[in-house]
This record gives sequence, structure tokens and C-alpha cells, in this order.
Amino acid sequence: MDNSLRIEADWFDGRSARARPVEVWLDSATLHFGDQTAPLRSLTWPERQRHGQRQVLLPGGGLLSFADAEAFDAWALASGRRDSAVVQWQQSWRLAVLSLVLLVASLLAGYRWGLPWAVDRAVDVLPRSAEHRLGEHLLSGLDGEWLKPSGLSADKQQVWRQRWAMAVNKARAHGGPAVPERFEIHFRDGGKALGPNAFALPGGDIVITDKLLELLADEPDAVLTVLAHELGHVEHRHGLRLMLRAGAIGVVASVVVGDFSTLLAAAPALLASNAYSRDNEREADLYARTLARAGGVDASRMAVFFERIAKKNEATVGNNPVAIAISSHPADEERVRFFSKP
Repeated sequence: MDNSLRIEADWFDGRSARARPVEVWLDSATLHFGDQTAPLRSLTWPERQRHGQRQVLLPGGGLLSFADAEAFDAWALASGRRDSAVVQWQQSWRLAVLSLVLLVASLLAGYRWGLPWAVDRAVDVLPRSAEHRLGEHLLSGLDGEWLKPSGLSADKQQVWRQRWAMAVNKARAHGGPAVPERFEIHFRDGGKALGPNAFALPGGDIVITDKLLELLADEPDAVLTVLAHELGHVEHRHGLRLMLRAGAIGVVASVVVGDFSTLLAAAPALLASNAYSRDNEREADLYARTLARAGGVDASRMAVFFERIAKKNEATVGNNPVAIAISSHPADEERVRFFSKP
């Protein structure tokens, strides 16, 4: 470096607020300022910007302040200092735009592939006990806010439980799909908000509303296939995956610390609507059809279910804030054909 290249600066020694004017120059490994020196490797150099002073931070808390930013940049460049790659990118609008494009692409790729991968790994290691605890908290929060006690008599509830248990036990005996270790049906009045509905909570709690049972009172096989569909969500842990993807870190923290308040507000919209992906719904449909047939249930009666739900939705369009989860994703026509296949 040419030490004949010199520039004026104000030196603050880090102990006094008084500035001392000094002359600054460089040699191969040392910065000289007045009668002082500092190794170049110990300095923090300022990034080049359009405006403002330039300050070189010295070891021990002192600094050199250069009032003329343009003169400092020219001196630093002539003395052999080069901008870092980051500064070069900042000073180039083309590189800045490229950086923005790369950032957006990285975020989209992370959301599209990275987040699902991370969620799947988290689900793999999260114990079923923690998932069950999450489901219990969600059901507790939903009760009183979105759900009320069922108007169905205890005897009628028991009849449905017995039908369901017989179908599941028969499916197990005839080589049906794997069944979760824990699952339980809860009968609830969902009011106008939920209407005829059924949804599965993480951990195995399945909620079915009075209005759905009323809608399908003469179609028990359709009801049992709906329950089998929800059990498919439980088996594949779709509810947990959905909530982890929606809340990511916040949900994990809730499971760890036991504070589920932020999840309760979003739970009905996530779990009692068409929030599952098409792949999740198809996976649950395949599970439902397999389980139903192994359990002696006529899964083709789902055609009646889809027909009645479609009419119900036409009559209440715009009035029901939460649609039934199983009635969409994918289109009803495709699913009718699926459940009717021999």
C-alpha cells in the first residue's frame, strides 16, 4: 500500500469525548493515525454507503471518524481496500434484485418442501401421549365455544358406539387396515356454525354432530364410513400435521409448555373445515373405504351422504361459516366414484 496516500480524520480514544484531528495512512499491515498505530486485522471497517460519515473502529473502544465519506471511499480504494461481497451486492441494483428473487424463491421452496419435511420429522418423533394431550386441550376449548352437549339420548349414543365398535372389530378380524391404539367418539351439538359435521382431533378424539346423525338417520353405513374417514385422519396423524404446518414453532411450544390458548381460536377453522390437503383427504378416503368394507359396511352409501350435504350447502350458502370437512377436497363426483368402486 502507498503510505503517501493520507487523509484527515477525527480520533476518539474511547476514554474522552474530545476529538483529536489526525492524519491517517496505511502500510501493508498497519493503520497509522497521528503517532498511533493499529494492526489492520484488529480494525472494523465501515461498509460503503451513499451518505453519512465513515468510522473505523479501533481496538480498545476508540474510533476514527471521517467526515467526508466520498473522500474516505476514494482514499480506501486507492490504498488497496476493497468492498466486501455483501457491500458490492448492496451497491448494485441488479444484484439487489437478484438477492430479493433468491430470497423469495428460498422462502417458497421452504414452505413448499422444507416445512412439510420438517413437520413430518417432528410428527415422527412426537409421542402419541403429547398428541393426545393436545387433542384433550382442543376438545376442552371447543366445548362451550363451538360445541354444546349432544341432544342425543344416552341410549342412542350407545347404539352408535356399538355399531362403530362392531365394524372396527370385524375389520380387525378380517385383515382391515391398522387401527390407532386410541380413538373415541364424542357426540356434540355443533349449532349453526358447525351444522352437520364430523372431524378428528389430534390424539384420537372424533367429534360427530347431532345434525349429521339427523341428516343420515336412515343411512347408518354412511355414518360409519364418515367415522372411518375421520379415523383415517387419526391413523395418519393428519390433524397434528395440519396444525404443525399452520402454527409451526408456536404449536411445538404449546405442546412443550402446555399453553394451548393460541391454538383454540384456530382449531375449528382448521379441523372442522376443508383445511386438509387433497392428498390427506384421498389418504383418509382410501383408509375409510378399506376399513368399511373389511368391517361389513357398505361404503357406497357415501353417495347419499354427498348428495344430501350438497343440498344442505345450497340451502345454507353464505350462512354457514364452517363447511363440513369431508364434503370437499377433492370434488364430490370423484369421491362418489371412488367409494362406489367394486
